[in-house]
Amino acid sequence: MAENRGTGLDPVNADRIFNGFFITRLRGTGMELAISRSMIEAHGGALWASPNQPYGSIFQFTMPRAAARNGSDDGA
Repeated sequence: MAENRGTGLDPVNADRIFNGFFITRLRGTGMELAISRSMIEAHGGALWASPNQPYGSIFQFTMPRAAARNGSDDGA
């Protein structure tokens, strides 16, 4: 989980922040979140954002558990 203390997600644009070339700042390419989500989803995971209280945003992701090796569930 990553948090920031910026102005937070604008509800009007919340669905667009993962689109390529969409930016909410004066600088940047707008590709960072699009690339991150693409890579995570390519590995079977999910990436999402939610508002942080009292301000800022929280970005979280999940990844599937690695296949058990040698019959153990701890990846050893």
